[in-house]
Amino acid sequence: MNVSYAHHGGKRLISYTGLGTGGTGNEIKTMVADSTVDQKCIDADLKMTGQRRVIARVLSDSEDHPDVELVYRRATEIDPKISIATVYRTVRLFEEANILEKHDFGDGRARYEELTEEHHDHLIDMRSGKVIEFSNEKIEKLQEEIARELGFKLVGHRLELYGVPAKDEK
Repeated sequence: MNVSYAHHGGKRLISYTGLGTGGTGNEIKTMVADSTVDQKCIDADLKMTGQRRVIARVLSDSEDHPDVELVYRRATEIDPKISIATVYRTVRLFEEANILEKHDFGDGRARYEELTEEHHDHLIDMRSGKVIEFSNEKIEKLQEEIARELGFKLVGHRLELYGVPAKDEK
Protein backbone atom coordinates (compact mmCIF):
# COMPACT_ATOMS: atom_id res chain seq x y z
CA MET A 1 0.00 0.00 0.00
CA ASN A 2 1.29 3.46 -0.90
CA VAL A 3 0.50 6.57 1.13
CA SER A 4 0.90 10.10 -0.15
CA TYR A 5 0.33 13.41 1.61
CA ALA A 6 -0.74 16.80 0.34
CA HIS A 7 -2.11 20.02 1.78
CA HIS A 8 -5.15 21.77 0.38
CA GLY A 9 -7.07 24.65 1.91
CA GLY A 10 -5.19 24.31 5.19
CA LYS A 11 -6.12 20.63 5.54
CA ARG A 12 -3.84 17.64 5.23
CA LEU A 13 -5.10 15.18 2.63
CA ILE A 14 -3.92 11.60 2.86
CA SER A 15 -4.27 9.31 -0.14
CA TYR A 16 -4.08 5.53 0.26
CA THR A 17 -3.50 3.51 -2.88
CA GLY A 18 -3.73 -0.26 -2.77
CA LEU A 19 -5.50 -3.25 -4.22
CA GLY A 20 -9.21 -2.75 -4.65
CA THR A 21 -11.95 -5.32 -4.30
CA GLY A 22 -13.27 -5.20 -7.86
CA GLY A 23 -13.77 -8.05 -10.32
CA THR A 24 -10.17 -9.21 -10.90
CA GLY A 25 -8.73 -8.07 -7.59
CA ASN A 26 -6.09 -6.08 -9.47
CA GLU A 27 -7.85 -2.74 -9.49
CA ILE A 28 -6.19 0.18 -7.77
CA LYS A 29 -8.24 1.97 -5.15
CA THR A 30 -7.42 5.46 -3.90
CA MET A 31 -9.14 7.02 -0.91
CA VAL A 32 -8.47 10.63 -0.01
CA ALA A 33 -9.55 11.82 3.40
CA ASP A 34 -10.91 15.33 3.53
CA SER A 35 -11.20 15.44 7.34
CA THR A 36 -9.48 13.95 10.36
CA VAL A 37 -12.57 11.88 11.26
CA ASP A 38 -12.68 10.62 7.67
CA GLN A 39 -9.00 9.65 7.92
CA LYS A 40 -9.58 7.78 11.17
CA CYS A 41 -12.45 5.90 9.50
CA ILE A 42 -10.19 4.92 6.60
CA ASP A 43 -7.50 3.81 9.09
CA ALA A 44 -10.15 1.70 10.89
CA ASP A 45 -11.16 0.09 7.56
CA LEU A 46 -14.71 1.42 7.79
CA LYS A 47 -16.67 1.54 4.56
CA MET A 48 -16.94 5.24 3.74
CA THR A 49 -20.01 6.11 1.72
CA GLY A 50 -20.55 9.64 0.48
CA GLN A 51 -23.02 10.33 3.27
CA ARG A 52 -20.66 8.99 5.93
CA ARG A 53 -17.92 11.23 4.56
CA VAL A 54 -20.23 14.26 4.83
CA ILE A 55 -21.04 13.35 8.45
CA ALA A 56 -17.33 12.80 9.16
CA ARG A 57 -16.51 16.23 7.71
CA VAL A 58 -19.26 17.90 9.78
CA LEU A 59 -17.88 16.29 12.94
CA SER A 60 -14.28 17.21 12.10
CA ASP A 61 -15.24 20.80 11.40
CA SER A 62 -17.26 21.16 14.62
CA GLU A 63 -15.69 23.42 17.19
CA ASP A 64 -18.54 22.73 19.61
CA HIS A 65 -19.81 19.39 20.91
CA PRO A 66 -22.84 18.77 18.69
CA ASP A 67 -25.66 16.36 19.40
CA VAL A 68 -27.05 14.15 16.62
CA GLU A 69 -29.76 16.68 15.74
CA LEU A 70 -27.17 19.40 15.16
CA VAL A 71 -24.94 17.05 13.15
CA TYR A 72 -28.01 16.19 11.06
CA ARG A 73 -28.86 19.87 10.41
CA ARG A 74 -25.28 20.63 9.38
CA ALA A 75 -24.99 17.50 7.22
CA THR A 76 -28.25 18.17 5.35
CA GLU A 77 -26.96 21.63 4.42
CA ILE A 78 -24.29 19.74 2.43
CA ASP A 79 -26.40 16.76 1.32
CA PRO A 80 -30.17 17.14 1.78
CA LYS A 81 -30.68 13.40 1.14
CA ILE A 82 -29.07 12.37 4.44
CA SER A 83 -31.65 11.02 6.89
CA ILE A 84 -31.63 11.43 10.65
CA ALA A 85 -31.46 7.62 10.92
CA THR A 86 -28.26 7.61 8.84
CA VAL A 87 -26.73 10.20 11.17
CA TYR A 88 -27.67 8.17 14.27
CA ARG A 89 -26.23 4.95 12.78
CA THR A 90 -23.06 6.68 11.58
CA VAL A 91 -22.39 8.45 14.87
CA ARG A 92 -22.89 5.15 16.74
CA LEU A 93 -20.51 3.39 14.29
CA PHE A 94 -17.85 6.10 14.77
CA GLU A 95 -18.25 5.89 18.55
CA GLU A 96 -17.91 2.08 18.53
CA ALA A 97 -14.76 2.44 16.40
CA ASN A 98 -13.26 4.83 19.02
CA ILE A 99 -13.30 7.74 16.59
CA LEU A 100 -15.85 9.79 18.55
CA GLU A 101 -16.33 10.27 22.25
CA LYS A 102 -19.82 10.59 23.66
CA HIS A 103 -20.53 13.08 26.47
CA ASP A 104 -23.49 13.80 28.70
CA PHE A 105 -23.16 17.36 29.92
CA GLY A 106 -26.35 17.26 31.97
CA ASP A 107 -28.62 18.76 29.32
CA GLY A 108 -30.31 15.47 28.40
CA ARG A 109 -28.57 15.21 25.02
CA ALA A 110 -25.70 12.95 24.04
CA ARG A 111 -23.02 15.20 22.59
CA TYR A 112 -19.98 14.17 20.58
CA GLU A 113 -16.42 15.16 19.88
CA GLU A 114 -13.58 13.63 17.95
CA LEU A 115 -11.38 11.42 20.11
CA THR A 116 -7.88 12.90 20.13
CA GLU A 117 -4.53 12.11 21.68
CA GLU A 118 -4.45 15.42 23.55
CA HIS A 119 -6.18 15.23 26.92
CA HIS A 120 -8.50 18.04 27.95
CA ASP A 121 -11.25 18.68 30.44
CA HIS A 122 -14.57 20.51 30.09
CA LEU A 123 -16.25 23.46 31.78
CA ILE A 124 -19.95 23.65 30.98
CA ASP A 125 -21.79 26.97 31.22
CA MET A 126 -25.11 25.96 32.79
CA ARG A 127 -26.85 29.06 31.46
CA SER A 128 -25.90 28.87 27.79
CA GLY A 129 -24.87 25.22 27.45
CA LYS A 130 -21.52 26.31 25.99
CA VAL A 131 -18.72 23.79 26.54
CA ILE A 132 -15.24 25.19 27.16
CA GLU A 133 -12.29 22.86 26.74
CA PHE A 134 -9.26 23.44 28.95
CA SER A 135 -6.08 21.80 30.22
CA ASN A 136 -4.48 22.55 33.57
CA GLU A 137 -1.26 20.90 34.67
CA LYS A 138 -1.98 21.59 38.37
CA ILE A 139 -5.26 19.66 38.16
CA GLU A 140 -3.57 16.78 36.33
CA LYS A 141 -0.84 16.52 38.99
CA LEU A 142 -3.37 16.80 41.84
CA GLN A 143 -5.45 13.94 40.40
CA GLU A 144 -2.36 11.75 40.11
CA GLU A 145 -1.36 12.64 43.68
CA ILE A 146 -4.83 11.79 45.04
CA ALA A 147 -4.85 8.44 43.22
CA ARG A 148 -1.35 7.66 44.54
CA GLU A 149 -2.35 8.57 48.12
CA LEU A 150 -5.30 6.20 47.83
CA GLY A 151 -3.07 3.41 46.54
CA PHE A 152 -3.85 3.66 42.85
CA LYS A 153 -2.01 4.39 39.63
CA LEU A 154 -4.18 6.72 37.56
CA VAL A 155 -4.79 5.31 34.06
CA GLY A 156 -7.44 7.77 32.94
CA HIS A 157 -10.05 10.24 34.06
CA ARG A 158 -12.76 12.57 32.86
CA LEU A 159 -13.32 15.95 34.48
CA GLU A 160 -16.40 18.03 33.81
CA LEU A 161 -16.96 21.25 35.71
CA TYR A 162 -20.39 22.91 35.71
CA GLY A 163 -20.83 26.59 36.43
CA VAL A 164 -22.38 29.93 35.64
CA PRO A 165 -20.49 33.06 34.63
CA ALA A 166 -19.22 34.85 37.77
CA LYS A 167 -20.71 38.14 36.54
CA ASP A 168 -24.20 36.53 36.79
CA GLU A 169 -23.76 35.79 40.50
CA LYS A 170 -23.67 39.36 41.85
